[in-house]
Amino acid sequence: MTKHDPALSAAAIRVFPHQSVAAFARGYPETPHVLRHRLDADARLSLDRLAQLGEDLPAASVEYNRGDLPIGIDGKPGSNGMTIGETIRHIATSNSWAVLKNIEQVPAYEALLMALLEELRPSIEAATGKMLTPQGFIFTSSPNAVTPYHFDPEHNILLQVKGTKVMTQFPAGDTRYAPDTVHESYHLGGPRELPWDESLRSGGLAIALEPGEAVYVPVMAPHFVNNGSEPSLSLSITWRSEWSYAEAGARCFNGLVRKLGITPAPPRRWPARNTAKSLAYRAWRKAFGTPG
Repeated sequence: MTKHDPALSAAAIRVFPHQSVAAFARGYPETPHVLRHRLDADARLSLDRLAQLGEDLPAASVEYNRGDLPIGIDGKPGSNGMTIGETIRHIATSNSWAVLKNIEQVPAYEALLMALLEELRPSIEAATGKMLTPQGFIFTSSPNAVTPYHFDPEHNILLQVKGTKVMTQFPAGDTRYAPDTVHESYHLGGPRELPWDESLRSGGLAIALEPGEAVYVPVMAPHFVNNGSEPSLSLSITWRSEWSYAEAGARCFNGLVRKLGITPAPPRRWPARNTAKSLAYRAWRKAFGTPG
């Protein structure tokens, strides 16, 4: 859970203009939409600082690979053969994609994350209750790199800082784009990458992003990303809600009962709470431990 900080609320410099805060309030939590931001000259987002951050973070908080990937992959892609520092410092030529996870582990980046989320906290908590588990992720991508088709369990805003990219989003909760069995596998410890078929493309919403623009991604909305012709830098600010955790717990419960030969009904989207299955899974986990 996060604690409200009046000092952050009173900050004179706002990254999200009032029009974007209003647009976010209208679209959150289930409708993808584009926002504006002013996060364009923060020294914490220079390549040198990010390369050092990548070298300082624990290995579990760093993921990077080749950028010339197909939209759909089976499992995690392989290494690009470089260190994370080399990958980021030479992102213009390294033909790579890299993400620094949980940047809030470092105080300077925790401050950045929390200041951004504080601007949106009233809209978030008015809709989905307490803002839980704030996390930040920084993405660097070489020209024309691809982030394969996948989903994420958090409420997410991706802020484009440098370069351009196109994110193609698909409706969350629609089994045509993410089968229930894949959801269940992910929540029980499997990969987040999704099976891709070119016939799916027509159902996607392609959202082009330039520096100074951001996009909201609903919980578990499938998406893939095509980078533009220049190196790209993006910051993803994420949080959870009791609703998102209940949806995850319900998916875990469904995965367990499916192993018994039962075909369960999928969790319902917002504003349904999915409380019963989530509590049932928590009770099972308390009794038997985390599946694995």
